[in-house]
Amino acid sequence: MARASKANTGGLLPLPFGLWPAETRLLLGLVLAWSAFGLLILASASWWVSEREMGDALYTIKRQLIWMVASWALFILVIRTPLRRWIQLAAPALIAGAVMIALTLVMGTTVNGASRWLVLGPIQLQPTELIKPFVVLQGASLFAHWRRLGAEQRILWLGIFAGLILLILKQPNLSTAALTGLLLWLMALASGLPLPWLVGSAGLGAAAGTLSILINEYQRLRVTSFLDPWKDPQGNGYQLVQSLLAIGSGGTTGSGYGLSTQKLMYLPIQTTDFIFAVYAEEFGYVGSVVLLLFLGIFALVGLQVALRARGNQLRLVAIGCTALLVGQSIMNIAVASGAMPTTGLPLPLISYGGNSLLASLFTAGLLIRCSLESADHSSLPVQPVRS
Repeated sequence: MARASKANTGGLLPLPFGLWPAETRLLLGLVLAWSAFGLLILASASWWVSEREMGDALYTIKRQLIWMVASWALFILVIRTPLRRWIQLAAPALIAGAVMIALTLVMGTTVNGASRWLVLGPIQLQPTELIKPFVVLQGASLFAHWRRLGAEQRILWLGIFAGLILLILKQPNLSTAALTGLLLWLMALASGLPLPWLVGSAGLGAAAGTLSILINEYQRLRVTSFLDPWKDPQGNGYQLVQSLLAIGSGGTTGSGYGLSTQKLMYLPIQTTDFIFAVYAEEFGYVGSVVLLLFLGIFALVGLQVALRARGNQLRLVAIGCTALLVGQSIMNIAVASGAMPTTGLPLPLISYGGNSLLASLFTAGLLIRCSLESADHSSLPVQPVRS
């Protein structure tokens, strides 16, 4: 007796790789290429500082490789686990993350004027990075079922999200707060929430950001230095000036891989926030355009997954994951090129940092899982089974 076997996209195992949709395979290839290319860029950006400060030119890249192995293990786990299970974990994970962010305000490690890290023995946790995928999951869960929820549940979760953003602003971390708010706003827009609510929430967000800048001198100086970095090139404008010099030095085709001069203790934070400047110096205008085209292709494939999604919740998760990875990348590039005030957002899958790497590959795994669960299984081959 023979019968058609059911595709197991809702179970522990996804479809066999040979049956993956073309867009899912393309996504996997893009994530693999992004990860490999990110390691190459980081190796170039980090070797000189690692040699000077740690006595080992490979110190940074070896630590990143350890985090890469752990992150890819998580990535595979996410692909093999039904999305509904991650959504079930989103609410408690989000609340736990908010508690950890609150703890950074009282016992966190302060770096560059902001308290964003919790040190647990040899491990440094940055809760604002780790919480991002769960913001997407819980946001999708909330807005997908918005019309069926009671007023109390709506107000409760909007209050939790608002509290989370305020905690992030308190660190202060304006860039991550803005990214979190923008992610939720885009998912609310995609779910069809009334326009007056969207306009009102955008206004509240802009007001909160403006107030944060006015209160925190640290942020205010970054904004003023962004407007005219050459006014104080050795002070508040130093980071951006050196970044612009690196990008400008790249010219059309760049100085060549590994040959950046700005990373030789001229450009600050060259392995995280300003790693794009090192890349642009070594690969030039052509390389920068190639990176932007790559992000554009990733965004288009992610949008295709969202359009083919089975159900509003899957669609919103796909939109949120795509917006998080591509949007954060664009914001990082905008900062390095002087189009935005200097912020503390890493370049996903490229900047040094285990927390960012874990969150980025978690997010990419969720997007691929969305694609698998949205696949059309009507054309799958009939497989004989023994009765």
